[in-house]
Amino acid sequence: MAKGMYHFLKEAWKKPDVKILRERMIEWRKTQTITKVDRPLRLDRARVLGYKSKKGFVIVRVRIKRGGHKRSRPNKGRRSKRLHTRKTLRMNYQWIAEQRAARKYTNLEVLNSYLIGKDGMHYFYEVIFVDPERPEIKNDKTINWITKPENRKRPFRGLTSAGKKARGLRKKSREMKTRPSLRAKGRRGK
Repeated sequence: MAKGMYHFLKEAWKKPDVKILRERMIEWRKTQTITKVDRPLRLDRARVLGYKSKKGFVIVRVRIKRGGHKRSRPNKGRRSKRLHTRKTLRMNYQWIAEQRAARKYTNLEVLNSYLIGKDGMHYFYEVIFVDPERPEIKNDKTINWITKPENRKRPFRGLTSAGKKARGLRKKSREMKTRPSLRAKGRRGK
């Protein structure tokens, strides 16, 4: 069986050309945090996650600052009740990127996302959006599930792939107590 183009694209991304990727990231740092792009950088990954080159699909690049998720301590006034310095955020960077992009593009729905690069200060993700109002999407049997009202605001409810991973829903067993949510079973989720 002959190997297709997407196989070679996938193999090329396993060991990317560092010089080209570094130049790209220098350019990305100069752009805005959330930038709409014409086509996906990792076409193979985008296609696996549901992207199609047709009207109604939008690709957005998101830049996220790296560093700890710990809440910052108040620097003024004595407020012992809400210092909260020990609590850390249970969301991963990818889930945060999806939520930030979804807040900017309110008329679109997040389908999925994937990593395209990281440097010392930032993570870079591409988020796949779908326009649920377009007739091309409504008539496509493989993607028209996203037009239903129960699939609105998916990243804010942790229903995307990155959200489900952070919620601990990838594995299913009697020992895993993260179902149906992190707050269930006496808050023993994480």
